[in-house]
Amino acid sequence: MTAPLETEGVKAALRAVYNWNYAPEIDQLRSLYANALERQWIGMRDLDWSQPVDREAFSRSFSMGGIPIDQTDFWANLPADTRWEISRRSAAFMLSNFLHGEQGALFIAGQLVNAVPHMDGKFYAATQTLDEARHVEVFAAYIARLDHVYPIAPALKQLLDRVSEAESWMMKVVGMQIVIEGLALYVFRDMRNTTREPLLKQLLTYVSRDEARHTGYGVKYLGHVVPTLSASERAGLEDFGFEAARLLIDSRSGLSMRDAVLGLWKEVGLDPAQVITAVAQERDKLRAAVERSGGRMGPITGFILPTMRSVGLASPRIVGHFEDMLVANNGPQARELMSRVRELPEDLEAWVMAGG
Repeated sequence: MTAPLETEGVKAALRAVYNWNYAPEIDQLRSLYANALERQWIGMRDLDWSQPVDREAFSRSFSMGGIPIDQTDFWANLPADTRWEISRRSAAFMLSNFLHGEQGALFIAGQLVNAVPHMDGKFYAATQTLDEARHVEVFAAYIARLDHVYPIAPALKQLLDRVSEAESWMMKVVGMQIVIEGLALYVFRDMRNTTREPLLKQLLTYVSRDEARHTGYGVKYLGHVVPTLSASERAGLEDFGFEAARLLIDSRSGLSMRDAVLGLWKEVGLDPAQVITAVAQERDKLRAAVERSGGRMGPITGFILPTMRSVGLASPRIVGHFEDMLVANNGPQARELMSRVRELPEDLEAWVMAGG
């Protein structure tokens, strides 16, 4: 049998583990599994696909990495067609990478069914596998209304490969549930609460509820096992989490998602350097808009570090690595953000739904 076109292989490392004890062992995971069963939805039935994409609403609620650029004079003075093209292409690129990331999550959730040692963990990973298949379906359908599916960003591909190839199930959980799902959840929340495009908002509401459970799975599971690990095992998981985040966030590599999005602006006839300069001249207006929305921490200080800290994987050593990376990318002001890292919200779904 010939393989479908556009396929690519990666070595997926894991050790499959049987568990002959079928009684609940980790009550929090068993409860999360029951919740996942109750919250299932059907993408092509429960979303209103009869409504077209609202171009004006899409262009009026464009955010660049959480910065409300749509509220600047620069954005207002662009021709309407240019605003739409920037919004459409940038969103299609980001959503394409969400789509590719969801396929990676589909792989890894399936791996976790085999690899995790507790039956409660296997049960929940099975529900996440179904969730991820549904997410692939709905993101692909929405992107088709905007543009074509863009190729996967190199940094995201590297990260998905590393998590797939990791031999330790705990590294898979750190890489997927904490970093990849955590970053996705943070960005989904930002996009959901920013956009006024009805179908996208509805889609992201459904997907984000699932993602909140997925991150909750990582938090509850790792919170159960990390206290039993040796110091060297903890340090290995911390390093894996940091390197995973660095791949997606560190712009010094030239592979970050932000660099890729700015590259799309050239296709619309805008010079990214000139755009950044023009927007920077309105920093006071942007700062006021961000403050009105409750402030912005960014995905690392706003979510990844609180998550790692909540499961016991945020030693002073690894926090220092994150601080050095953020300062190198964003300047000395990043140190002030590091001093304001908050606790992880207890109810992740409520946190996702807040603000929009």
